[in-house]
Amino acid sequence: MMDVDKMLQAMTPDIHDSFKRAIEIGKWPNGEVLSQQQKETCMEAIISYGERYLPEQERVGYIDRGAKAAGALCDDDIDETPLKWN
Repeated sequence: MMDVDKMLQAMTPDIHDSFKRAIEIGKWPNGEVLSQQQKETCMEAIISYGERYLPEQERVGYIDRGAKAAGALCDDDIDETPLKWN
């Protein structure tokens, strides 16, 4: 299986967009339904690609905090434990 670094180096913006669209609709462009493993792999790829190559505001899951971005917390109960990808 291809390692994450090689996969990200081979990904283009078009492939990234294609993976995002496939996850959104649950199908590949040819109409074939994504398996659970394909969904997981595509999700990992688009998140990893975004972290490496996209500005923060273009990444999956970005939340514009507006005035709160200056260090004020939106909620006192925020868990800031980083996610670890296996």
